[in-house]
Amino acid sequence: MIRLNNLLKGNTGLMRMFYTMGIILSLVSLMAFALHDDKTRYEPATNLILVKDSVASVKAFEKVYRVLMSPRCMNCHPSGNIPLQGDDSHLHTMNPQRGTDGKGVYAMKCSNCHQPANIPGKNSPPGNPDWHLPPANMKMVFQGRSPYQLARQLVDPKQNGNKDLKKLLEHADDGLVLAGWNPGEGRTLPPMSHAEFKKAWTTWLTTGAYAPKK
Repeated sequence: MIRLNNLLKGNTGLMRMFYTMGIILSLVSLMAFALHDDKTRYEPATNLILVKDSVASVKAFEKVYRVLMSPRCMNCHPSGNIPLQGDDSHLHTMNPQRGTDGKGVYAMKCSNCHQPANIPGKNSPPGNPDWHLPPANMKMVFQGRSPYQLARQLVDPKQNGNKDLKKLLEHADDGLVLAGWNPGEGRTLPPMSHAEFKKAWTTWLTTGAYAPKK
């Protein structure tokens, strides 16, 4: 110990190295303690520590569900192959079809009417550079889904477009998701702000993505 103290005296670089090592070891110990609980795990892809909490998760999904079932989301996630339209979610009056890639069929493509930006005027076609329905092989239906059914569907890679946790978290900021809060004149907004929705979405996913019982 005396030799070590003598060695460290006047050696600023060595002292800093030992100090840094001490901090790293402390952080590793804290991480190990935090992850000791079987309800807690570290997710490298997202750099998040996930804590399972069924109560908080289900409560957050209740908010998520309200948004996803609003016309701004559900209209592009119909049970059939025709998109829905309006605040009452009626079948699209132009009768467009989903098509293989979700962008329409033959000469009736979504982009024919839905331009890269909203067209001015009340109830004019809303716009987005990538306007489309989910593709035919991954329809991601919202219409008619119960909270339990939709929650299970959203985290199933075979039904959600092969999205893992990282991609699901990122999807909250997808261009078409954001378009729901910029729908054009004459349309109601989702029942909460995008910031509130993203917070609920993130909480639901990072606390276990639990599905409500019904």
